[in-house]
Formats: sequence, structure tokens, C-alpha cells
Amino acid sequence: MIHLFTGNDTKNKIKSYEKFIKTIPATMEVFFINKNNFDRDQVESFFSGNGLFFSKCVVVFTNILEKEEILEFTLKKLPSLAKSRNLFVFIEAKQNKAILTNFQKVKAEVNIFEILKEKKEKFNSFLLANALGERDKLALWIFFRRAMELGVKMEELIGVLFWKAKDMILKKNFNKFKERELQDFTSKISYLLPEARKRGLDDEAAFEQFLLEVF
Repeated sequence: MIHLFTGNDTKNKIKSYEKFIKTIPATMEVFFINKNNFDRDQVESFFSGNGLFFSKCVVVFTNILEKEEILEFTLKKLPSLAKSRNLFVFIEAKQNKAILTNFQKVKAEVNIFEILKEKKEKFNSFLLANALGERDKLALWIFFRRAMELGVKMEELIGVLFWKAKDMILKKNFNKFKERELQDFTSKISYLLPEARKRGLDDEAAFEQFLLEVF
């Protein structure tokens, strides 16, 4: 029988392996083989016949599939390992689908442990534009801080704000702003970052200060 513990969630992978190994009778001999002490003849002896001093054993392989030549040899021998009365345990890093399929074909017990990637929140830059359109200074600042926390590039935010101000001018939307205010806004925001860098100021601090003082 073959047991495979694989994946990039090392903590839970090892935890599961340790839980499994505790179920092995104490009378069974356990052998540990890694990629550095891997010996083909020794491995073949484990599935070709009984040992001299034991009738059944457990062979634990650790990260042996990292070496191409060992991987090729092992995949060829999987059917023989599966038919053996001995137990073969593999503790490996994340494996591709082709390798996992080889293990599944010989009815190995495959245990996959993966760290789930957190879904990164995507910031809607137009929230900032809408806050500008409503002349809502508090909302403008809140959305700016949120964008910074999510790693949005300041150039993207400036582009959206510049577009919004220009759009209001073109549509003659002067309910919240006078035309002159919007023209001043587009003029100043265009050179905001270059001027801040020229003066040795912090980009983010300069942008934030601009939004707080622009109206």
C-alpha cells in the first residue's frame, strides 16, 4: 500500500503524517529514506521479498521526488510498491497533476495539503471619483486610505480623479464645483507627484494633503 502526503501546507501535511504513523503497530520496522541516501537496490529489496528480520515493514520516503532520476525510477516502480505487503509512505512537496495521476492509478492513498490563497480585495477606483463628484471630503479621504491599504498605485488614482474632473467640465456639471475650481484641480493634480518627488516629499503624504486641502 502507498500513502502520499503532498502539498505546500507543510504544517498540516506533517501533522497528518504524524497522526498516520502513530497508527502503525510498534512491532513493524520503519525505514527512513531521503533523496541523499536513496539506494535503488535497497528500495527494490523492500518490494521484491521479505526482510531477513521482519515480515512486514514501513518505508518512509522524504522529498525523494525532487531529483529527476529518482522520480523517474519511482514512478516506474509504483505498481510494484502498490502490490507489496509492505507500506510505502511519501512525504513530498507540491506535485503536478501528471505525477499525482501516476499515484492514483495504483490506488495510492493521496493526501493533498494546499495553502489556500486569500482572495485579494480589488479596489474600485471610481469610488474615489464619485466622492470627488459629490464634493465629499470625508469619503474622498476614506477611499484614498483604503486604496493605499490595498496597494493601489497612486498614478491610477490620479488618473481617475483627473478624468472625473475633466468629465465634469465637459458635461458642465457645476452643481458642486465652479468651473474654475475644477480647472485648478486638474492642473494641480497633473503635476502633484512630479513636484513632490522634485521637492523630496513623500508621495503618499503629499497626495493625501492635496486631497484634504483641495476644497
